[in-house]
Amino acid sequence: MKPGIHPEYELRKISCACGNIIEVRTTRKGMSLDICNACHPFFTGKQKLVDTAGRIERFRRKYKNTEKAKKD
Repeated sequence: MKPGIHPEYELRKISCACGNIIEVRTTRKGMSLDICNACHPFFTGKQKLVDTAGRIERFRRKYKNTEKAKKD
């Protein structure tokens, strides 16, 4: 490899929303995850609802009036 043209490949810490910290080697400065292997339902065997940025509530508010119209 030519010196000086490649980014630094260093040990970095990636943090998850659940609080888990994973150390990996990467060229990126910092990363954060929403779901990792410590909290993902596939690995834990527990089903949990992940609401990112209130999307479920926003969907319910948007279609709340259309459900009433269909019932009438």
